Formats: sequence, structure tokens, C-alpha cells
Amino acid sequence: MTAAATVPPSPLPEDRRVLLTRLVDGLDGNSLWWLSGFAAGLAQGTPPPSLAVIPGGQAGNQPAQNRLTVIYGSQTGNARRAAEQLAAEAEAAGLPVRLLRADAYATRELANERLLYIVISTQGEGDPPDDAIGLVEFIAGKRAPKLPELKYAVLGLGDSSYVEFCGIARKLDSRLAELGATRLQTVGEADLDIDSVVDPWRAQALRDARANISETAAPTTSNVTPLRHGTVYSAQHPFNAELLSRQVISGRDFKGPAYAQYGTAAKHVHHLELSLEGSNLHYEPGDALGIVHRNPAELVEAVLDVTGLDGSQSVEHDGHGRPLGQWLAEHRELTRISRPLLAAVAERSAHPELARLLDPAHKSELAAVFEDHQLVDVLRRWPAEWSPEALLSTLRPAAQRLYSIASSRKRVGEEVHLTVDELRYHAHGSTHLGAASGFLAALEEGAQLPVYVEANERFRVPADNSRDIIMIGPGTGVAPFRGFVQERAETGAAGRNWLFFGARHFNTDFLYQSEWQDALRRKELQRLDLAFSRDQADKVYVQQRLRTRGRDLYEWLQNGAHLYVCGAIAMGKDVHATLLDVLREHGGLDEDAARDYLTRLHTEGRYGRDVY
Repeated sequence: MTAAATVPPSPLPEDRRVLLTRLVDGLDGNSLWWLSGFAAGLAQGTPPPSLAVIPGGQAGNQPAQNRLTVIYGSQTGNARRAAEQLAAEAEAAGLPVRLLRADAYATRELANERLLYIVISTQGEGDPPDDAIGLVEFIAGKRAPKLPELKYAVLGLGDSSYVEFCGIARKLDSRLAELGATRLQTVGEADLDIDSVVDPWRAQALRDARANISETAAPTTSNVTPLRHGTVYSAQHPFNAELLSRQVISGRDFKGPAYAQYGTAAKHVHHLELSLEGSNLHYEPGDALGIVHRNPAELVEAVLDVTGLDGSQSVEHDGHGRPLGQWLAEHRELTRISRPLLAAVAERSAHPELARLLDPAHKSELAAVFEDHQLVDVLRRWPAEWSPEALLSTLRPAAQRLYSIASSRKRVGEEVHLTVDELRYHAHGSTHLGAASGFLAALEEGAQLPVYVEANERFRVPADNSRDIIMIGPGTGVAPFRGFVQERAETGAAGRNWLFFGARHFNTDFLYQSEWQDALRRKELQRLDLAFSRDQADKVYVQQRLRTRGRDLYEWLQNGAHLYVCGAIAMGKDVHATLLDVLREHGGLDEDAARDYLTRLHTEGRYGRDVY
């Protein structure tokens, strides 16, 4: 175990110490490095460095014609990191640059931009990330200005296991061209193997920026070198956290009475408690914990069985030599399929059915394959001859999984808690399991788990603790709200807490039931509305509960409450539609006004969504 660094007593006056604590709370490693360098430069008498690169901040002072603007829209942090790296390299090259999160960009400035790069992820089937909804709607809408003097490029990040892969990036790219802007390079479309697309796109973007910014533009680089004390953990360099406890909090026995009653639909949800002692990792309720998982042996063995390959055979790939089984267990995606994977299988198997599915005219049929096929199903359905090298070249690199954090540090200290739904179902003649959830469900107490923190700045409890909050979290979507309620209780928040929770069955799926009941008794939770869809003849979902409580819901929103939704993408869309209905019925708004109302809540930071 790594010993925590010893910090000397603060020489700051109390008021400055409080301000500093607020400043650094929740900052990621890159931001802390930069801040340390800024302070070090001041201590050595170096003039304050340029603040032209301000993630989510205000614009620099350069006129638009002599400035690069980089805007990012990010759901899980990948687009943000790619944009930050682009802006940092532009600044290092002496180019005036400003970096803004999409919801911090004043859309009225678009007409005056001369050089604009947009880095944006696509959420699910063609939706923008929450922080970019307003910008995307503006550019796509009637108020968008003509842009004959703008030069631009768009970098998209996505997951090709969805049919609308990088759909938002493509739409923005086409719309900017339609508005008269000049495209500097083809839209980048990065899959889970991000760097293979992002690196060359960024290199071209920097060349274009140098060519299009006047040489008389003032440089923005600084001489401050960040001080790097200690280790900053990330997806590439995770911290090994110890598993302190793992407890099943749904049906008590996955193969017992609950499983017999409900069959393969039974949920098996785990509550995990991990130690972060010695890591110096910090998180806030609403953040996610990244998990660097190992594919369960069942998944690896199934792939080896269907391909007839030997897992012990050593294979050279990407400059590394490893046994094939290790490649599959640690370095390749074995559950989520993608269009490039299907295209490679179609070419190797020469199967006409798969070639037909890949035709754009059969998009809905292809979506059904994405929905219920894992890799092994594809390899069985469209068999082909595979060499180890060909298989590794076809499979995508393993992608880390993010889980909403289900705790507050103020209550649990140097721990982090997770709520994990173990994916296990029967389809296509065999048992299927999730890669990361299967890995987590098999861990024993004391195991070491590689983790890192992924900040989610748009999903936070209100800074004003007198504000009420409304939390909508069916199933494991309730996880971050456990942390929200703990945080609000520990800080003595005066605002009320209202939770909507839904699941299939009261007896087996009421996650954290005793905790919510205790929270009600202690007045840490003021209202709790429940919807168990399968406990009666007519299915009841949280949407019905929202409609039933619509008058109170609207009143809370009108009085300044913050609204949060967490869970599956489809649920998030259904809840959004229900909220529009509530606003029309109880606010007397028409369709456009109701939509504008929710957009305004987004813009004000009062409508947070964590959907996946």
C-alpha cells in the first residue's frame, strides 16, 4: 500500500484557505498540475501565464480573426481530453487559442469566428452529449448565422456498436458546410480505439491552424513548468484499489427461489465497496469510477472454442508478443460488436445475409443484431476461418467501463462504492454475460481492482444547498443518488430531496431499500415515489409516477429545484418526454415552450442527466 504524502500546515489565512479548498475541490489531475505550475511561476517571480486556454471558461482577448476556438461536448470525458490536448498543443506552438465546453460557449459569437474546431461525442443512437444540446440545437436551427468566413473542422468520438456512429459529428460537419463555412479536413470519426483517429486528425488540425492564423498574433505560451508531486491515476495508469466488500442487494440467490420465479429476467445486483487509501483520488457525488477489467474466462473460452484457436499460442501484434488467451482476456473487446467487426466477418465468411444486413437500407435489422448479439454469436452465425493474427486485427481494443459512484466521501472517507448489475442472460442457445460486470461479480474480498475517477461536472448537487432536488433513477440508475443523499445529509443541506425509483419487483429489486427507509426517518429524504412494473397486471413505470405527481413536480421546478435523471438511454428519453407532458399539463405551455423550458433548465445547470 502506498503511503499518503505528508502535507505541512497551511500558512494561509483562514479565508484564503477556504477559497483555495473550494477552488481545487473536484479538479482533475491535469487541472491540478497546471495550477501547481501557475503558483510555482508566481513564487519565482514569473509573470502570470496566459489564461487563453480556459476549459469551460471565458474567451481570450485575441480578435476572432487571429484566434483558434476549440469547443468540446463530452459525456464521459474522452472528447474533453482530446480537446484539451489539441488546445494545449496549439498553445505550445504559440497560437492564440481558447477552449470552451459547449454549454459555456456564447452562440452569438459564432458569426464572428474565423477558425473553429469542434470535438464532440455521440451519445447512444445519434444524440448529442448533455453539455452540447444547446449548441447543437442552435447550429441546426433557424437562428444559426451564415458563415462564409469561417474555416472549421469537426472531430467525432463514438462507439461503432451503435448504428448512428459519430452521428452528431457528421450532422454538425454537414450543417456548418451548409451555412457556408469552409471545411479544413474530413470529419474525424474515432471509435473506442481513439488515438488511431484522433492523433492524425489533431496533427492536421495544428497544421491548418498555423496556416490560418496571422503570424502577427500574440503568442500565448508561458514558461511555467508544472510541478508533478505524486502520481495522477488515469485509464492508462489506474490505481489498484482493494475490494473491501461485495454484497448482493437484489434477489438473495441468483439460482434460488427468485431466479426460479422470474427466470432469466431476474436481476443480480452487487454493492461493492473499494478502498482508495493512499491513492489521493478525489471524487464528488455524480462522478464515475472507471474500471479496467479483465474479460471473464467464460468469454475467452467461448471465442477460442468457436474459432478453434489455441489460447496458449504466442502471437505478435502491435509490437507485443503475448499468448492469444492473454490478448483476448486483457486487450480485446469480446462482448460489444461494431460495424467494422461485422464488415470484416462478412468479407472473411462471404456470407450474403451479413452483407445484406450491412446495406444502409437494412439499418433497423442491423440495429437488432447490435442489440442482442455478442462477438461469439457473430462468429457462430457467420463462421469463417481465422488465424490468431487476423482475429486480433479484427477485434477492437478493450474499452474501460464507467460506473456511477454510489457514495459521498464525506460519509465513507477513503472509500468508493458502486452498484453493479451483473449482466447474465440466455440467447442464441447459450449463456451470455457482461465483460466488466461478470469480472466484478466474480471478485473476492481483498482482490485488487484497477480504477480511476472520471469527473462529471454537469452532474453535481447544487452549490446552493437550500435548493430542492428531484432525482429519477430506475434500477441501478439510483446509484449516484445514494451519493447525493449522503452528501446533502453530511453538509446539512436545507433543501428537500425527492427520489423516484423504479424496478421490476418490490421483493427482489428494491435496491438499498433499508437505506431509503432510514433516510426517510432521519429526514434526509423527504419524498420517495416507487414504481414496480411487474408486481401487478398493468405495468407501472416511473413515467406514470411522474405524471401522477405532476402538479407537485412542476411546483418544485418553478421554485428552483434541480432535476436529475440517471439510467438507460431509452429510459432517459421516455422521462424527458414525460417531463414535457407535465409542463404542458400543469404549466399551460405549448410544445415549443415546454421544450424551451427544459432547455433553459439544462443551460442553467438545473437539469442533469447521466444516461448510458
